Amino acid sequence: MFFKDIVGQPEAKTKLLGMFADNRIPHALMLTGPEGSGNLVGAFAFIQYLFCTQKNNNDSCGVCPSCIKTSKLSHPDLHLVFPIAKSKDVKTSNDLLPEFRECFLENPYITLHDWFNSLNAENKQPIIPTEEAGSILKKLSYTSYEGGYKVMMIWQPEKMNIESANKLLKILEEPPEQTLFVLVCNHPEQLLTTIISRVQQLLFYKIDTTSIINGLVQKFGCDETLAKQAALMCDGNYREAQLLLQHNDEGQNFLQNFRNFMMISLNFDAAKAVTWIDDNARTGREKQKQFLQYGLEIFRDCLMFNFGSVDLVRHSGDEKTFITKFSKFIHHKNYEKLSSEFNSSFYYIERNANPKILFMDLIMKTNELLNLKP
Repeated sequence: MFFKDIVGQPEAKTKLLGMFADNRIPHALMLTGPEGSGNLVGAFAFIQYLFCTQKNNNDSCGVCPSCIKTSKLSHPDLHLVFPIAKSKDVKTSNDLLPEFRECFLENPYITLHDWFNSLNAENKQPIIPTEEAGSILKKLSYTSYEGGYKVMMIWQPEKMNIESANKLLKILEEPPEQTLFVLVCNHPEQLLTTIISRVQQLLFYKIDTTSIINGLVQKFGCDETLAKQAALMCDGNYREAQLLLQHNDEGQNFLQNFRNFMMISLNFDAAKAVTWIDDNARTGREKQKQFLQYGLEIFRDCLMFNFGSVDLVRHSGDEKTFITKFSKFIHHKNYEKLSSEFNSSFYYIERNANPKILFMDLIMKTNELLNLKP
């Protein structure tokens, strides 16, 4: 993985390379950023550069034995920890290393949903269990195979349970010599503050639209117009832009589902509400979150349309036609409240709320807000 593979993020790249130039590599580094920002790609680019024996000022060489092994996530001094769906056969990340390597190498911008979907475990709770902490301590007790750094890369450390987090905290306080922790985190607010205080944070931000367009065109060779449409709708999430580009028909599915939800909510048809809720409760948390995110995007475009800012409407085709008709229900008295309800529902879905209760409550509140007079 190269620094040049990171889409956008010029400031983060400069800071990562500057650590080497200044010979100031911390013992624990945390790359923090929202989903799709490329912080996982940045972590592996940093690690490959660290191990590279022929690095230049801007990137690793990609051809030395260390680069080749790191690019395959098989370097003997690179240890990986990531969330798992714990079972009688799966206790730690070691039990799923081949599967993780395959998933990451297929698309370095993987999300937790991609990872669990590849395991057919998307409805299970992702966790970094207590057993993982013991495995970390054991791995770091080994001598470096190649005489340099030992790297412990932890993806989604916020998924550690409290016992695992406390054990990690102890080794972060007194790490073995020439040991580097690289944490890749989407939600630092879910981590122990004592862990955050012991790492050097480097922020990845939502990716700018131009970088996403260039990244899509370069990777997929797609038409620039399609790339621009995906970039405008993805809210700085490069993985989401990829999905929008590759699955244009999914937008129709989201539109139909959202239209049905709003028709049920507007007139509150109880029988249809129960049917809709049952159907969507079976789709899994990630699909439910995508529905809520899609709704927030539609609300935003309705507001832009009402303000006369048609050029800022991100959707097109059937979605834009729907927005021109639906926008009369979105106005200054209900926009913020609708957005707040959808954001709150997204938050609780992430925390494993009961989707049937949550969506029934959302339908009733949406009914009240849609019927507010402007």
